[in-house]
Amino acid sequence: MEYMAEAAERSPGHILCCECGVPISPNPANICVACLRSKVDISQGIPKQVSVSFCKQCQRYFQPPGTWIQCALESRELLALCLKKIKAPLSKVMNGAILQQVFVVDYVVQPQMCGDCHRVEAKDFWKTVVQVRQKTLHKKTFYYLEQLILKYGMHQNTLRIKEIHDGLDFYYSSKQHAQKMVEFLQCTVPCRYKASQRLISQDIHSNTYNYKSTFSVEIVPICKDNVVCLSPKLAQSLGNMNQICVCIRVTSAIHLIDPNTLQVADIDGSTFWSQPFNSLCHPKQLEEFIVMDCSIVRDLKRSAGAGMISKKHTLGEVWVQKTSEMNTDKQYFCRTHLGHLLNPGDLVLGFDLANCNLNDEHVNKMNSDRVPDVVLIKKSYDRTKRQRRRNWKLKELPRERENMDTDDERQYQDFLEDLEEDEAIRKNVNVYRDSTIPVESDTDDEGAPRISLAEMLEDLHISQDATGEEGDSMMT
Repeated sequence: MEYMAEAAERSPGHILCCECGVPISPNPANICVACLRSKVDISQGIPKQVSVSFCKQCQRYFQPPGTWIQCALESRELLALCLKKIKAPLSKVMNGAILQQVFVVDYVVQPQMCGDCHRVEAKDFWKTVVQVRQKTLHKKTFYYLEQLILKYGMHQNTLRIKEIHDGLDFYYSSKQHAQKMVEFLQCTVPCRYKASQRLISQDIHSNTYNYKSTFSVEIVPICKDNVVCLSPKLAQSLGNMNQICVCIRVTSAIHLIDPNTLQVADIDGSTFWSQPFNSLCHPKQLEEFIVMDCSIVRDLKRSAGAGMISKKHTLGEVWVQKTSEMNTDKQYFCRTHLGHLLNPGDLVLGFDLANCNLNDEHVNKMNSDRVPDVVLIKKSYDRTKRQRRRNWKLKELPRERENMDTDDERQYQDFLEDLEEDEAIRKNVNVYRDSTIPVESDTDDEGAPRISLAEMLEDLHISQDATGEEGDSMMT
C-alpha cells in the first residue's frame, strides 16, 4: 500500500516595495499603497468646490451651455448634473495600474434668475394675452369667475393680470397656457372667443417666426337678477314659457325663471349667441317696494308642453307699493317667485316696468297685457347689519387696477349677498373664516340668510409655523 502525499498549498509570492522595502503582493507599479498615495495625487487639477446655479422662482438648475432643467433633491438627474461639473477623469492609469482615490467635492448652490423668470419679473414681456370682456354695468359674473380661477389655480401661469373697466387681461409667456385658460372659461361661463396673432419678427434663413397672440373672450351680457325678454321662438322652444323672465344665476349656463309660472330653463352659450336677448333694466334702476298683501298660489294650471317647475321657489300673488310713494294710494299687483320669502310689511327690490322706457325689439312686439307692471327680484335686508355680522371673507386675484369707480364696492357687496342667499353658487366658491369677527347664529333677527361655519375653510398659511416665523416646507 502506497501513501499519497498531500499537495502543498501554494501561496502567492511577495516582492519588496521599491520605495520602502515592505513586502507586498506584486502589482504593475511595484509600490505599496502608502508610498503610492504619498507620491501620486490623482485629484490634482480637480476642483474641490463647485458652484451650481439655481433659480428660486421656477425651481430649476442650470445645465451648461444654456439649459435649465427641473431636478429633485437626491435624484439621478441632479447627480448627473453635478458629475458633469467635474472636468477631469475619475480614475488614472500609472504603469498599467489603475489608481483610484476618494476625496470630497463641495457643491455650493448659488441663486441665479433664469432668463424666463427674468422676463417675467420685468413685467413687460408676454407672448399671449387673454382678454375677457362682458358688456354689462355689473361685475357679478366677473366676481364669480375670479373665485373659480382662485379655486382651481388657473392664475398660476400668468405673468400679470390687469383689470380694466369692462374686463380682465391675462398675460402669458406661452400660447399653451393661454389656450388652457380659454378652455377653462368655456367650461365655467357661457362665452365665445376669437383668436388673432401679430407677427413681431422673422428669420428668413432659418424659417422661424415670432408671433404675439390674442384671445378675445366675450361673456354673455347677462348677470344675476337681470330681467330679460326672450324672443317668441326661443320662449316656445323652452317649454312655452313667458317671454319676460328673471335670471336667477349665471354659471356654465344662463338659468332663467318665469315669475308667473315658476318655470325654469337653462340657456347655454351657443343657444344665446344664435338667439340673443338683452337685459331690460340695469341694477341702478332697482326700486324698493313694500309688501302690502301676499297670498300663495296653490293650484297652478299648466299649459301643454310646459317645462320644468322650480321646487325651491313658491309662486305668490302680491300687492306692493313703492316706498317713495307712501303718501299716495297707488299700488301694483304682480306675481312673483318669492312667495316663500315675502310677508306683509317686508321690503323687496324690483323693477317698475309700467313707468320705465323699455327699448327692446321683443318687448315692443308683445301685447301690453303680457308685460307685468312690476317684476320683483329679491327681498331687501339691512345691508349695514349684514356687513357687520359677516364672519367670512374671500380671496382676490393679485391684479393691477385702473379706472376704478366708487360703484365697485357696492357691486362687490351685492355679490357677497348673492353668495349668502344662493347655495348653488356658494358650493363652487372657497369661503374662508374671518377670525376677526365673532361667531354668531346662522340667521339674524331679520331672517337674512348667512353662511354656516360648516361651509367655511380656515385661512391657513403653510409658509408660517405656530410661532409666526418661517416654517419648513410641507408637501400634501
